[in-house]
Amino acid sequence: MALLDGPAASLAFRRGWTHGIPALAVLPFLLTGGMVLFDRLARRRTNPALAPLVVPRELLPLAAVSILSHPMLDTLNTYGVRWLMPFRGDWFYGDTLFIVDPWLWLVLGVGVLASRPARGADHRARPATRPARIALALSVLYVTGMALSGLAAREVSRRELNALGGPPVERIMVAPRPLTPFARHVVAQQGDSYRVGSFRWLRRPHVEPQSLQSVPRPRSDDPALLAARAEPLGRRFLGWARFPIVQVEPSATESTLVHLIDLRHADRDFGSVTVPILIPPRASAPR
Repeated sequence: MALLDGPAASLAFRRGWTHGIPALAVLPFLLTGGMVLFDRLARRRTNPALAPLVVPRELLPLAAVSILSHPMLDTLNTYGVRWLMPFRGDWFYGDTLFIVDPWLWLVLGVGVLASRPARGADHRARPATRPARIALALSVLYVTGMALSGLAAREVSRRELNALGGPPVERIMVAPRPLTPFARHVVAQQGDSYRVGSFRWLRRPHVEPQSLQSVPRPRSDDPALLAARAEPLGRRFLGWARFPIVQVEPSATESTLVHLIDLRHADRDFGSVTVPILIPPRASAPR
């Protein structure tokens, strides 16, 4: 059966096998070896008498830092990383930074530009390191502040949602939004439904009641959910999704389109996949 893939489905591999502990132990050596081989081939084609430009003992620590820092930064967003692959498939989420945080890029970019030698200076002049160090320190402070803000927002959101009545909050995500560090996206699991809304530090109550929407959770015995889970794509997506919902759309053919959507990314096509499957007619009724 054909599957309509989505970008999120590939995360199971990209943020699993390539980000797991065994891969992180091997990849720095592979990167160093590849750079040494590239340097050797380049010198052979140009001037074999040239001294090697790549020093393995100096390149290996840089390769290790670059490769290890990548999944560490990935963990800070809401997409998640499977650090324990291939031993376990658990996802770890930081919910600290938006996937592309403009303020972090701005600070680091200014630090890099300010550390470059002045125009017209001797090309052998060493770049200034103070601006880059200051930018790195400010970035660490910003990330730390966003992490603490996120933890506090989770507790405040849980308390305010419970105060509104209904089943107690079982699971909750308070995710960062782009541009503003004072607003967040809230998704909470409460009984048989999810509550989706907005969180703002500069308003009270912080979870805006007028923004809240209630979305039914799929039943564990839902035929559409079971059929989608039986397909490889659906199984991978549901393994990654934190707050999945199911929408069923009858098609002109014999198959039925089952849309799997993760509410943490419901406003973007990224957080959904479509699986054409054959399910009993009662599951095709409008939800």
